[in-house]
Amino acid sequence: MSAAAVGVLGFLGLFALMGLGVPVGVAMLIAGLAGLVALTDPISAAYTLSGQAFATASHYELTVLPLFILMGNLASAAGLSKDLYDAAYRWLGGRKGGLAGATIVGCAGFAALSGSSIASAVTMGRVAYPNMRRYGYGQRLSTGAIAAGGTLGILIPPSTGFVLYAILTEQSIGRLFMAGVLPGLLLTALFLVTIAVVVRLRPEEGPSGPASTWGERLASLGRATGIVGIILVTIGGIYTGVFTPVEASGVGAFLAAIMLTIRGGLTPGTIAACLLDTLRTTGMCFLILIGANVFAPFVALSGLPGIVANGFVSAELGPYTAILIIVALYAVLGMVIEGLSLMVITLPITFPVVVGLGFDPIWFGVIMVIVLEMGLISPPVGVNCFVVSTIAQDAKLETIFAGVMPFWGAMLVCIALLVLFPEIALTLPNAMFATP
Repeated sequence: MSAAAVGVLGFLGLFALMGLGVPVGVAMLIAGLAGLVALTDPISAAYTLSGQAFATASHYELTVLPLFILMGNLASAAGLSKDLYDAAYRWLGGRKGGLAGATIVGCAGFAALSGSSIASAVTMGRVAYPNMRRYGYGQRLSTGAIAAGGTLGILIPPSTGFVLYAILTEQSIGRLFMAGVLPGLLLTALFLVTIAVVVRLRPEEGPSGPASTWGERLASLGRATGIVGIILVTIGGIYTGVFTPVEASGVGAFLAAIMLTIRGGLTPGTIAACLLDTLRTTGMCFLILIGANVFAPFVALSGLPGIVANGFVSAELGPYTAILIIVALYAVLGMVIEGLSLMVITLPITFPVVVGLGFDPIWFGVIMVIVLEMGLISPPVGVNCFVVSTIAQDAKLETIFAGVMPFWGAMLVCIALLVLFPEIALTLPNAMFATP
């Protein structure tokens, strides 16, 4: 049997294991180890497994994962996310669709602390959904704004998706974090425009809320200084070169702990809950990375990346046609495979093709993360939609999926703008870092 045929069987076995409910990290370990045994020998496969497990666990830059996750957990426990939503609510709530806009702004701000789409959707959804329903908002706009806003968690730095992409492709975490800032702000603005269009076409979906006085608005900004300060210190510190991403994650977690202490929430129970959730999430991420680092050598040995790359070359497709095909495939696969899992499974094949076509790997990282965001709200998997359904128990799942479709279109517009103007993603990292 040829190496390529073994590679195809490896992918089929991987998808079969995932279909049986095996965690993606374990499935990649099994498929990768079996493939390495078939292509080399058991001893070499065992060395790869042990070596990659140790290398991943001892990778210094991966320290950002547990520290940024801990920062988000501590900030949530301190009530910083509610402060941010209240500030956005005071400034935007009096407009049509203003509460939905406040939800998007709140999700964007919390994304800069949590780095997780699910955490952003759950945290902001618990605060925002009851308010929107109380003021007569439609279920489609209410749930759609929460689900879509939550996706900003893997685009606006610090982002778990960027960390995984950086490790899998040997790119700079700092450059990727900076590359996500302007696209994250752009997508946030596009979401706000989407809400304005929806309420213009269907005014009943987002009626005007109660207007706030200037005193209430300024007071809400004062309460939100904690979360804004942490964001400015961590992200601003990375941009100005004061901190490395690892140092910024430590500083951010420390500042979040201080805020929790000031607000009287630093209890043994709270600390235990924050640490336990951090350990669970970190363990899941590391298992996926170890599995990916065992599966990737198997894919390389099978020769599949070269076959796919040669296929694109022989088809004589232009580079932009090729990238559109790759993006379309990711959008379709994202409907049935969870986003981060899709990234670690497919990058060994798609990344060499993209680089070979002459595209900037940092730019492609941003494109990939946005496409994965689309998968988070795409039926039938749509993880964020299922998460929102646990919060909005009075809304049917099909209503939630209908509500996210306008925001799905906004993501397509964002990708188109990034393809037309790659400088949106590359300006900040190129200004901060020397071009490699």
